[in-house]
Amino acid sequence: MSKISEIRILKLSMRYFLLLLITISLISCYNSERNCTDFKTGTFEFEALVGTELTKTTFVRNDSIEIDYFRGKADTSAIRWINPCEYIVTKKNPKSQAEKRAIHMKILATEGATYTFEYNIVGETRKERGTAVKVGSRQ
Repeated sequence: MSKISEIRILKLSMRYFLLLLITISLISCYNSERNCTDFKTGTFEFEALVGTELTKTTFVRNDSIEIDYFRGKADTSAIRWINPCEYIVTKKNPKSQAEKRAIHMKILATEGATYTFEYNIVGETRKERGTAVKVGSRQ
């Protein structure tokens, strides 16, 4: 192999190595904050579009119970934490077969008094996302 070929291969290798370093650097900079323990308990608000109406749900969560307040009615659910950022919600008094199904919640990112979460019915692959705000928080 000629000296010129060796130099070209070396330059090409260095370019790929540099590109790999830049890619790794950019990916490592995008670690979203996840202070999940700050959101394990408290009072939260979540807004969702139901049909054409924007509705607000308020929920109060402690370590094992969550009480949802929606359209003037309260509903209690049991919570089982899987890890600091994930938990399973099961209604205490389900009124239908659909309400008997557990929901898997996962906190994806936190910022100040807000957290972004993903949820799905246990056993199903379709996932939804939302954002909740901790009310009365001094964060």
